Amino acid sequence: MNNNKQKLELTWIGKGEQPKLEPRILIEDPEKSYGDKNTENMLIYGDNLLALKALEQDFAGKVKCISIDPPYNTGSAFEHYDDSLEHSIWLSLMRDRLEIIKHLLADDGSLWITIDDNEGHYLKIVCDEVFGRRSFISNVIWRTSDSSNNNVTQFSLDHNSILVYSKDPEWKPNFLDDPKKRSHYKNPDNDPRGPWFEGHNLQNPGLRPNLQYNITGPNGDIIKHPPNGWRWSWETIQEKMKTGEIRFSNDGKRLIRRTYLKDQEGLPPSTLWVDLEVTGHNRQAKYELKNLFPDVAVTSLFGTPKPERLLKRILDIATNPGDLVLDSFAGSGTTGAVAHKMGRRWIMVELGEHCHTHCIPRLKKVCDGTDQGGISEAQNWKGGGGFKYYYLAPSLLLQDKKGNWIINKQYNAAQLAAAMAKHEGFRFLPDETYYWKQGQSTEKDYIFTTTNFVSVDLVDTIQNEMKSDESLLICCTSFSKAADKYSNITIKKIPKMLLGRCEFGKEDYSLNIVNMPREDDEPEFVPVGPIATNPSKSKKGPADKQEDLFISAKGGKK
Repeated sequence: MNNNKQKLELTWIGKGEQPKLEPRILIEDPEKSYGDKNTENMLIYGDNLLALKALEQDFAGKVKCISIDPPYNTGSAFEHYDDSLEHSIWLSLMRDRLEIIKHLLADDGSLWITIDDNEGHYLKIVCDEVFGRRSFISNVIWRTSDSSNNNVTQFSLDHNSILVYSKDPEWKPNFLDDPKKRSHYKNPDNDPRGPWFEGHNLQNPGLRPNLQYNITGPNGDIIKHPPNGWRWSWETIQEKMKTGEIRFSNDGKRLIRRTYLKDQEGLPPSTLWVDLEVTGHNRQAKYELKNLFPDVAVTSLFGTPKPERLLKRILDIATNPGDLVLDSFAGSGTTGAVAHKMGRRWIMVELGEHCHTHCIPRLKKVCDGTDQGGISEAQNWKGGGGFKYYYLAPSLLLQDKKGNWIINKQYNAAQLAAAMAKHEGFRFLPDETYYWKQGQSTEKDYIFTTTNFVSVDLVDTIQNEMKSDESLLICCTSFSKAADKYSNITIKKIPKMLLGRCEFGKEDYSLNIVNMPREDDEPEFVPVGPIATNPSKSKKGPADKQEDLFISAKGGKK
């Protein structure tokens, strides 16, 4: 007998190899942010796996809907995505992203992945492994084309799949009103209660022996109960007869129920989305982009963009106004544009240069109200709001010419403090009174990062200012061994304390996303915009001299 434990799983080359991601900080570039300065909407430029990791600490369990449209791995060469990835690499890259996405998703949130048949079935199994098979909600079939391809030798591919998952197997979608499915409601007799329909049966949906009674009609006819019994008691039916909701047929041999349109609740969403007027199609999406960017050649637009109507349908089902929506494969920015028009908060991540050539101009038009395409008319969108633009900070540690790990000189004091807080699991919340309270992990547990030499005197001063139940982690480049003497103060050295935890110096975990074509004389995009700080309110101390991170203990430049 073979006692080796086995499990049902999909295997692929490199499945067991997972990256050790560096938790980067996000830096706002105010020059590229737009509109309302208090907005919570975020456009992030950078590798989407690193960006998801950067969001994890602050947004874990807070995202109501994540809608992604990853490269499909079709083997076709796209303008904006190198979409020909070997299956194993593609699955690993998707798995790594899905694991963080699961952490970001709210307990009552849902994930929607648009995919085609090339990897869709494999992706379903990967999602089952990450979320659990019970968390699979549905596979929606979306008609992508308004006309079939008659030049193919096998099948005309006219649909994509949308895999829907939730952390909660009992996740409930929003039920929606569908006027086309209510068209049979009329009001020929000018009933003041509005359109009505007669024809819904009175049978109980479940077996109810106590409601299995017969009714005598006005002419003495016996009306036998339905197999499961009536929906209501005889007393309730009599009350409904008084209101006109239930009446006897003209011959007195049946009961007829009248239901009113105003009393009808929403309908459960269907898994078959073939109505192009409701969910749009790829050609319509191209038309929307062409209207937004009339000066851009059609060949420079995305090959398979998603129409705004499709995203509206997803957000109608999965969210309510004010909910947070995330798209980590932003593409041309459709998800953010639709979420914005529908009153949802949003986060988008995009690595390609079209973050600047497509997303930013499009979102500016949405904020200005000049984008009147897509769902604007249906939402009565007139403009408003804004977004903040962020980019990923560079790797915190780099290797010098001798191969030694050193602090990246692009970091200023505030950025280093924020980065160390994130690495150590603290929230970066600089205190207005005490300079050494730069972040917290609990109400009484603090972190302090400095590039100055940590002396005995410095630690003594801090200890005198601390309360008896407070604890502190000091991260520094050098310190006196004699300073490490208090049980509630831990001193660790940078960069030694960080080595081995994650992959420093790696900037690209992308799905081979490449930049759009650019003119030869176009300047390279270089993000700017340091983290804003307000050190003037903090209690002064030795750390206030950290204006240059790279002043050595001897006073010279490193």
